[in-house]
Amino acid sequence: MKCPKCSTELDKVEVKVFGARNKAVSHQCPKCHYFEFEQDSSKKVLEELRDTPLKIRQKIVKLSQDRLGMYFNSHVVRSLNIRKGREIFVSVPDKKHIVLELAE
Repeated sequence: MKCPKCSTELDKVEVKVFGARNKAVSHQCPKCHYFEFEQDSSKKVLEELRDTPLKIRQKIVKLSQDRLGMYFNSHVVRSLNIRKGREIFVSVPDKKHIVLELAE
């Protein structure tokens, strides 16, 4: 496949999209930085992201002294079947994301 702008051969790159398990396939030009995504893989990623069950805005609350926390909305609790005493794993992949993983 050739770049429509500079006729250089395009590189095939699999792109990870945050929140999706599937990767989107992109064809990228190393010379002029032109890129385009394959239609089929892009559709799969978009469908997967649309199926996200819940996204809610929450406020951070002060618990005590220097500790902060948040309450889980009843919809989140019901959706994930969370119970008191259940363990979770907390990861901080970058400065804008917190990932909570439920222990089995």
